[in-house]
Amino acid sequence: MTLFSSLQRPSFFASRFLAPSLLAVGLALSAPAMAQVTAPVPANVVNIAASGFLEVPQDWLSMQLNTTREGSDAVTVQNQLKQALDAALAVARANAKPQQLEVRTGQFSLYPRYDSKGKINGWQGSTELVLEGRDFALISTTAGKIQTLTMSGTSFSLSRDARRKLESDVQAMAIERFKARADEVSKGFGFSGYSLREVSVSSADQEARPLQPRTMAMEAKAAMSDAPVPVEAGKSTVNVTVSGSIQLK
Repeated sequence: MTLFSSLQRPSFFASRFLAPSLLAVGLALSAPAMAQVTAPVPANVVNIAASGFLEVPQDWLSMQLNTTREGSDAVTVQNQLKQALDAALAVARANAKPQQLEVRTGQFSLYPRYDSKGKINGWQGSTELVLEGRDFALISTTAGKIQTLTMSGTSFSLSRDARRKLESDVQAMAIERFKARADEVSKGFGFSGYSLREVSVSSADQEARPLQPRTMAMEAKAAMSDAPVPVEAGKSTVNVTVSGSIQLK
C-alpha cells in the first residue's frame, strides 16, 4: 500500500503541472494563426476635396465710445464718469431699436496713480458705451449726438442670422462641388459610380475691413457737434471645404 502510493504520487503532481503548460503551448501555437487574420487592403479608393465660398457685405456695425477722468479723490472721479455715461445712455436709449441700434455699456475702470515714492497721489478712470446694430446711419447719427463721450473705434462683421445663412449656402455649394468631382473622377477611371467612405466639412471666415481713422478724437469732438460719424463697411468671406474618400464602383 505504501509502495503503490509512492509510485502514484509523482504522476498526480505531474498532471497538475502539465495542464497549464499544455494550455500555454496551445496558445503559443494559435498566435501565428491569429496574426495571419488581417483586414483586406481597400482597393479603388480615391481621396478628393472641393471648396465653396461666398463674399457678402458686412451688415453689423459696432461702435465704441469712451471717456476718461482724473482727480485727487476716487469718489469724485467715479461720479464724473457715471454722469458722463448716464448722459450718453439717455441719448442712445432714445434712439434704440432691436437689431437696428442696440445699446450696452462696456468697460468701467478706476485705478490709483502713484508718485515716485509709491504713494497714491490721484485717481484715474474710464468708461465705455457700445452702440451696435444693422442701421449704420442711425448708429452714426446717434454717436454724433453724444457729447460726453468720444469715439474710440469701430468694427464691422456679419450679424448672427446673416452668418448662419451664408455658412449654410456655402456648405451646400461645397457639397455639390464635391459630388460633381466624385462623379467626374469615377467616370474618368472607367467606373460607373462611387460610394462615400468618409467625409469631413471645415469652414473658415475672413473679414475685410476698410481703414478707419479715428475721426472722433477728443479735440475734434466740439467742432463736429451733432454731425454723424462717417462709417463704411467692408465684406466678409466664408469658405467651406468638403474633403473625404470615395469607393469607386
